[in-house]
Amino acid sequence: MAQLSDDCFAFGGELMRAADASAILVARAQTLTAVERVALRGATGRILAADIAAQRSVPPHDNAAVDGYAVAHADLNADGDTRLPVRGRSAAGHPMPEPFLRGTAARVFTGAAMPAGADTVFMQEDVALDGDVAVLPPGLKFGANRRKAGEDIAAGSTVLAAGQRLRAQDIGLVASLGLSHIDVRTKLRVAVFSTGDELREPGRDAPAGSVYDANRQVLLALLDGLGFEASDLGILKDSPDAVQAALADAAASNDAIVTSGGVSTGAEDHVRAAVAALGQIHFWRLAIRPGRPLAFGTAGGKAFLGLPGNPVATMVTFLRFARPVLLRLAGASHVEPRLHRVRLAEPVRKKRGRREWLRVRLAAGDDGVPLAHKFPRDGAGILSSLVWSDGLIEIAEDTAALAAGDLVDYLPYTEVAQ
Repeated sequence: MAQLSDDCFAFGGELMRAADASAILVARAQTLTAVERVALRGATGRILAADIAAQRSVPPHDNAAVDGYAVAHADLNADGDTRLPVRGRSAAGHPMPEPFLRGTAARVFTGAAMPAGADTVFMQEDVALDGDVAVLPPGLKFGANRRKAGEDIAAGSTVLAAGQRLRAQDIGLVASLGLSHIDVRTKLRVAVFSTGDELREPGRDAPAGSVYDANRQVLLALLDGLGFEASDLGILKDSPDAVQAALADAAASNDAIVTSGGVSTGAEDHVRAAVAALGQIHFWRLAIRPGRPLAFGTAGGKAFLGLPGNPVATMVTFLRFARPVLLRLAGASHVEPRLHRVRLAEPVRKKRGRREWLRVRLAAGDDGVPLAHKFPRDGAGILSSLVWSDGLIEIAEDTAALAAGDLVDYLPYTEVAQ
């Protein structure tokens, strides 16, 4: 078995702090994906490969914000009604064909191009008609109800930056520029498997001493939500040769490998040794709860993330450690989730020196700040606690006790589930 590169990772040695582990992940993760052009319809959730600059302004011309009458503000009386003959009509998609004449009002509709020379629009509700003459009340400000060309986007400006994961509103913005296709990163290929002789596939018999494999389904669902190409490699038996062969095969056809279980020091935990034989372990024991045995390294030249076997620890470590590094490998620029501030509903005590995540459900607070109610049990094997909760509160290493009402950092699952 290959020797680990640093004695501090050996069993019983110093535990690595979460921030140090994250720094290693960010430093070692380099974009692996290529570039492909896709239609807008298939671009949601993909990672933009190049900046997008506007080739035209949006809107491309001054336009009316309301249905009404367009005028030149200089033609209006300051102290009384103004009477202007109505000449010309501009509707959305149908600009006024004839030139706008000073001293007249043009009938316009919402979204219609402003007639050249007109600069202000009266709402139709404020205008009285006397035959073909518009009677306009005093007091309307210059430029009222007119949208200027480029008010949304100026030609030449960068509207989206490379590395951004595209949302529905981003797709709409691109479409407003007239683009039908954009360059995105190819999907990161991630192999997923679980380890353990006790695991069984859902839908099959589970004899005494066995459990159904939930972790792999959680990981596959999370990877699908991130827009990756996840390969389900199933369950590996507790065999050193089988684990090493599976890792080598996965490395040959994927960009990264994510496993669940088998990274601790038990007699049947073979994953960490297999990774070390095929590459290198960069760290594997963190000062965190849940999820202390978390291995990061390379196997067959590909990134390897070995998550703990307990279901809660699997999901927590994926969200806080695996997700950022996989997004970085995929070409994303913003990989760390945003934390929000909430108040504790109950006091919390923890061991100083390790970072902890607690499962919480939010309720309305009297001062407008949500109250975080902790799940009553701390076990890392209680998968139902993740269903019960809305997210995680994060408590730093140097904190040992918090009182009810204290503000804490909160990570909603909605922030990281996609």
